[in-house]
Amino acid sequence: MRSIPWRVQLGIVVAAYAAVVLLAAILVIIRYVQYAENPAGAAAAGGMYAGGDLLLGLFIVCMFFVPTFLLMLVIRKSEPASTRYSQVLLGASLTAPVCFALISPALTVSFGWLAMYRLLISPPLVIVVLLSWLFARFPRAKRLILYALLLEAGSTGIFIAVLVLGRWHL
Repeated sequence: MRSIPWRVQLGIVVAAYAAVVLLAAILVIIRYVQYAENPAGAAAAGGMYAGGDLLLGLFIVCMFFVPTFLLMLVIRKSEPASTRYSQVLLGASLTAPVCFALISPALTVSFGWLAMYRLLISPPLVIVVLLSWLFARFPRAKRLILYALLLEAGSTGIFIAVLVLGRWHL
């Protein structure tokens, strides 16, 4: 039995990412139209709309798990590709402590909302990084992904601890 060529596999992964981006854009546009067509309803049930926005965001993040899982399967046999992937994961994980530092009263107006969104998607990213570490076969890639996992999980843990401890002190 012949296997699928590596370039075709990467093409499938790219197509999957493109499909997810397109579907996410459509879902966000539909949500925007809901707000635009019924502003009074959005104002009257703001909490329900906010909950729907949260679920939509979580759904979009989880949709990206599928092509990422495919990518992990495709690059598993290539050391340069695995190393590059692990470097990207480490770079993305470095943004978690930076965003945690950006959440302060002085910077809330400019970057606080963006930092908060980054930290809210951190728990699902911990799962992705953990799966990436389990699928990694090469020592350098495994080590870089472990650093990314420690950064991501540590930042998430500290963020949750600050939220919980801040609640107790109020």
